[in-house]
Amino acid sequence: MKILDWYILKRYLGTFFLMLLLFIPIGITVNLAEKIDKILENEVPFIEVAFYYLDFTIYFANLLFPLFLFLSVIWFTSKLANNTEIIAFLSSGVSFYRFLRPYLIGATIVCGFALVLSMYLAPKASKGFNEFKYEYLKKGTQTQETNDVYRQINDDEYIYASHFQPRTKTARNFTLEHFNGNELEFKISASRLKYNEEDSTYTLSVFDKRIIGEKEDEIIHETSVDTILPFDFDELTPENYIAETLNYTELNEFIEKERRRGSGNINRYLVVAYKRWSIPVSAFILTIIAVAVSSIKRRGGMGVNLALGITLAFVFIFFDKVFGTMAEQSTFSPLVAVWFPNISFGVLAVYLLFKAKR
Repeated sequence: MKILDWYILKRYLGTFFLMLLLFIPIGITVNLAEKIDKILENEVPFIEVAFYYLDFTIYFANLLFPLFLFLSVIWFTSKLANNTEIIAFLSSGVSFYRFLRPYLIGATIVCGFALVLSMYLAPKASKGFNEFKYEYLKKGTQTQETNDVYRQINDDEYIYASHFQPRTKTARNFTLEHFNGNELEFKISASRLKYNEEDSTYTLSVFDKRIIGEKEDEIIHETSVDTILPFDFDELTPENYIAETLNYTELNEFIEKERRRGSGNINRYLVVAYKRWSIPVSAFILTIIAVAVSSIKRRGGMGVNLALGITLAFVFIFFDKVFGTMAEQSTFSPLVAVWFPNISFGVLAVYLLFKAKR
């Protein structure tokens, strides 16, 4: 690479990581100020708090890295423009696209870093972050689906319970239906189901089993039955945030398993999976927009560029949150919801790039 490439690339990466180092302590301070009363009230051990804020740092950086990247590129590019360095570059015969090359190299490096972070590091941090939050800060908050739970547990069997209680590992009004193809072979029902951890069995109270016959059904009734059932109790109602805690391979396997079970949260899991790719890709789009917006020397100086950049950044985040929530709460396509901000801002990036070139 030439001197120009190294000069811009060092500015690109240096300003981005400096922005992270500046804003992460601010985020920790604001979060601690908000949560300190709960932490003291619950007498949380210092080591637990320390690990929580380590996880919070990774979680926070992964969540807001597009914003930090966008603002850092606008900041140092505006300084180049105000110092007339960009005019000097372009006047020496360097085309605008050639000037853009070190920015794209920097975006590639940041994209690679963001992919590793979102695929493997952020899920571990999210697990610790959420477990601490619900254990110490939001005690008693429901994190799992508990009412009217319906699941397909394998190719032939379906279960239903009107209420699951994960803490006590019990369920009320439980039924299990076993099919052979499209024909029901037998149905088990119980007023209460209890999982026994010591031997991995289930106790079914007020047990009824109806075996479907050709001419008449056979009904078996027992007050209580201990038996083995073909499912793991903890996997029936996973935590609402479970998708955030799985690496990419585990997440894909989990989504396939939940799809076979007929989970109603598939869209929520798909949004998380698609964002693992869309957020790193946004590094390229936001870099191009930031260069196009801030490479022009304006009468108002850096303030105008920063104001415009912050506005665009918050519009991007607004689109991301609104469409993500739509996909999670409705039948709106998760793929379209996740990629819409990138696609719309990609079109904007192309328009601004041609305008800046002229």
